[in-house]
Amino acid sequence: MDFGTMMGLLGSGLLLTGQIFIVTLVGALPLGVIVALARMSKFKPLAWIARFYISVLRGTPLMLQLMALMFGPYYLFGMQLGSDWKFWACDIGFILNYAAYFAEIYRSGIQSIPRGQYEAAEVLGYSSGQTFMKIVLPQVFKRILPAMGNEIITLVKDTSLAFVLGIMEMFTRAQAIAASQVSMTPYLIAALIYWACCLLVEFALNRAEKKLDYYHD
Repeated sequence: MDFGTMMGLLGSGLLLTGQIFIVTLVGALPLGVIVALARMSKFKPLAWIARFYISVLRGTPLMLQLMALMFGPYYLFGMQLGSDWKFWACDIGFILNYAAYFAEIYRSGIQSIPRGQYEAAEVLGYSSGQTFMKIVLPQVFKRILPAMGNEIITLVKDTSLAFVLGIMEMFTRAQAIAASQVSMTPYLIAALIYWACCLLVEFALNRAEKKLDYYHD
């Protein structure tokens, strides 16, 4: 196999890797907010459900969760799902898992805002929703950005776990090429691409952090 063909195959895998990454962020970032708010709810049953969700999703391996979603419907309910189900199982698994981690980061950020700011907003006539969206959330976003950045960079690498479902993302492509060519070169190239993607994400996060410098603690 020539180098161009190898890069073409890795490139097609990278597209799937990017798809998993983007779908996970689009789904997990807002879901994490909902779970965090449920976790802090004064309605105890809702808070306990959120705590249980976070505990299970953070306390079990993502690989196991992906396999449970992939094979659970058949083994538990006898449901025969199509070949496309592996992509749905992958997306759902990643979203649910990362939403649990994002929820705890959101919660720590929200709880770090001094109570006096809520009281000041109330005096100024802000509703609870306006207070959260206009005063609390911008400050929370700045405070949690480093922690969120770590999780997002981890997500870049965790996309490789999709291989357990037979999804031909970049790591799976590299593994298949390495096996057929008896060479470590595909792994090395894949590692460099993962690294470059992480550097790109890190650059974007650093730019975002600088733009939020006007929010001072």
